[in-house]
Amino acid sequence: MSANIKKDIRFRVYMTFVGICLFGVIIIFKAALIQIKEGPKLRALATELKTRYRYDTIAAERGNIYTEDGVLLCSSVPEFEVGIDFSVMNPDTFSARIDTLSQLLADLFKDKSAEMYKEEFIHQFEKKSQYYPLGGKLNYVQYEALRSFPIFCKGKGVGGFITHRTEKRDPPYKNLAYRTLGIFRGDGSTGLEGQYNDELTGEAGTCESQKTAAGWIPVEGSEEEPENGKDIVTTLDMNIQDVAEHALMNMLQTKGGAYGTCIVMEVATGKIKALVNLGKQYKDNTYIENYNYALIPTEPGSTFKMVTLLSLLNDKLITVDDMVNPEGGQVRFGDEVMKDAHGSDGPMPIWKAYAESSNCAMAKLANKYYKASPSKFIKQMLALHLDSLTGIDLPGEQRPTVNKSTAKWGATTLPWMATGYGVSISPMHTCMMYNAIANNGRMMKPYLVSAIKEYGKVVKNVNPTVVVEHVGDSSTIAQLQRCMRAVVTEGTAKGIQSPFYTMAGKTGTAQVTDGKKIKYSDGVYQGSFVGYFPADAPKYTICVVIRTEAHSAAYYGVAIAAPVFRQIADKIFSANIGSWGAPLDSFAKTNSGKITSLMATSNNYRTLLNGISIPVATPTDYQDGLMQLHQDSTKHINIRQAKVYRNIMPDVKGMGLKDAVYMLETCGLKVKIQGKGRVQIQSIEPGVRINKGQNITLQLS
Repeated sequence: MSANIKKDIRFRVYMTFVGICLFGVIIIFKAALIQIKEGPKLRALATELKTRYRYDTIAAERGNIYTEDGVLLCSSVPEFEVGIDFSVMNPDTFSARIDTLSQLLADLFKDKSAEMYKEEFIHQFEKKSQYYPLGGKLNYVQYEALRSFPIFCKGKGVGGFITHRTEKRDPPYKNLAYRTLGIFRGDGSTGLEGQYNDELTGEAGTCESQKTAAGWIPVEGSEEEPENGKDIVTTLDMNIQDVAEHALMNMLQTKGGAYGTCIVMEVATGKIKALVNLGKQYKDNTYIENYNYALIPTEPGSTFKMVTLLSLLNDKLITVDDMVNPEGGQVRFGDEVMKDAHGSDGPMPIWKAYAESSNCAMAKLANKYYKASPSKFIKQMLALHLDSLTGIDLPGEQRPTVNKSTAKWGATTLPWMATGYGVSISPMHTCMMYNAIANNGRMMKPYLVSAIKEYGKVVKNVNPTVVVEHVGDSSTIAQLQRCMRAVVTEGTAKGIQSPFYTMAGKTGTAQVTDGKKIKYSDGVYQGSFVGYFPADAPKYTICVVIRTEAHSAAYYGVAIAAPVFRQIADKIFSANIGSWGAPLDSFAKTNSGKITSLMATSNNYRTLLNGISIPVATPTDYQDGLMQLHQDSTKHINIRQAKVYRNIMPDVKGMGLKDAVYMLETCGLKVKIQGKGRVQIQSIEPGVRINKGQNITLQLS
């Protein structure tokens, strides 16, 4: 390469380098010039632009709450706050339309005359008021009407119509299950609204808005759509909830009381079908759902005797046919005397002592078998999870209290604990334990939400959860069920037995103290009843607990809680007569979940249906004739004369002997009888062709 070429290339490189340096210097100079000379102006412009744009939040729609059969329990309803900006209104338009607008507003709100509206609006227009509050918490119908009125129909920029939308939760059933459903108030939500707040809330969206002379206008295409909240499906049955609330309310209003709670649990699953909490408002002596009393631990009293008996049976220390002597209802332990509410003379079987709720009997048994090793008793209690929460999906559940420090126990600790003192558990815990006995030993976790849905599609199913597979073996459970049945048939609650279905349970009465405000001497009691029905095929467990006021005349569990149980059970039983899974006494049986009635006299049917509060007209022409209950597709029930076909064997199972023999002999059959009671088995099956003079044997129960 020649020297000239090299020199030329070197020159070009130098020139390029100098050019780049000069360009860099110019950029630095220009930046400095802008910073120093134009900087304040540009910064002011940036600030102005920033105030001209903003990001607004687009709220997500909160999810709804439904029952399992699709009944809406809670939803969000829009509310509107409306104001007027008079500064943007055209004077000619205002003058021409103010009379019409004033009259329409007077007709809509009915709070002022048209003249008063006109006078006030003219005053605000002359002041050029930029915000005049027209109304708050307006519903959608009112909002839509206002938007169509003269002047307002021109919108915010010209008509001065300013709106702010909010949402409120609207429960269609108002105060029914109010405490369970809860209140929505942000992070302070209660009940299911609080427990499932994340699922119900969803995620908010955003939208960029630009400030103009007409106000803030959304920038098209800048929206990020919100993700609406999910719906939750609760296990509550509002028919049962309604029945439970009315039964508890009626008792509280009749007998008086500080508060009451009632739980209805489905035996097989642990689903809560009703949860009622009513507390007294002393300013007007009304009862409202103010606290979730079902989750507050208290000394349970005699309903806790089931735990004592379960422990003794699990440890194979007794059978319920063993004898125990309550010693006339007064037994000394240390410096204290245990007393029975009703004195019992002489020895009696343990099952009878339980049925009669003998404090002395249960205390003696616990003291005899666990005094030397109280830790065994504690072990049995802990096996029932009495030291932990039930885990129900509601906020605010309080932890139960069990005195596990046996080294500090005195001579009275164990006997009193055996009868429900010195230990605190919630009514929900009590219901869960008794439900385990009804469920043949399987303890289920109580729960209130069975599914979560998104746009109608299930995204999560909540299945029943077993807490303890077997709280006792089959022998233990059978003996406990026998004892609870005896409570209703011949014990403390024998007055509540229904003639149409069986029930089992336990009464409880406890003196109340909190060591501070309430002392034993104040005469405050807690009456309770917890049980299940039908006893031979349990479907529901019901726990009723009522706290009395000081020195109340009625305080025994059998007097204030057991009648509530009976009323709820009656209503559930009668309401489910078309699809009841257990036998309807001896008048009807089920077939694939539908009732197929047996024959009985018109008088018998009238007695049955009146007893379970079903208003069905019974024919008067057939007082002693055989009838059958029929149900149409709408579940309307009526009674018709029974149809008996010539030479076809009728179904007489469940009938009384007199009616069955009359019918069969009318058919020409020769009847032989075995046993006593109602017909249980017939030797010729229903529907079979028969001949006159044919023999048939009826086996009675």
